[in-house]
Amino acid sequence: MSLISLNDTITIALSVKDRHASADWYQNMLGFETMYHADEAGWSELQTNTKGVTIGMGEHMEPVPGNCVPVFGIADLDAARAKLEDAGVKFDGETDVVEGMVKTATFYDPDGNALMLAEDLS
Repeated sequence: MSLISLNDTITIALSVKDRHASADWYQNMLGFETMYHADEAGWSELQTNTKGVTIGMGEHMEPVPGNCVPVFGIADLDAARAKLEDAGVKFDGETDVVEGMVKTATFYDPDGNALMLAEDLS
């Protein structure tokens, strides 16, 4: 039995210089479909050809190649975070909230690999 219960979605988060150009590339090269561009949040998402798996792109001035963070969907981020913190899991700062869109929290595995939980607020 696991400490928390994830849902059936995963977003693979990438850092890119230009979300719109990157979305076009993923669409043209791999057949992914752009779901939306949230320009005010600097975020875009594309549906991959695998059910429940999306590519999320955050815009950065100087993205670091290989910077890929798996983002696991969860129904109650606050409760999950509390359980993980009680078990000694290290989080990177406070939970981020984009009202009406998403709540996210980055945490680390024992080797320092970043992972993220995301609760859909839409």
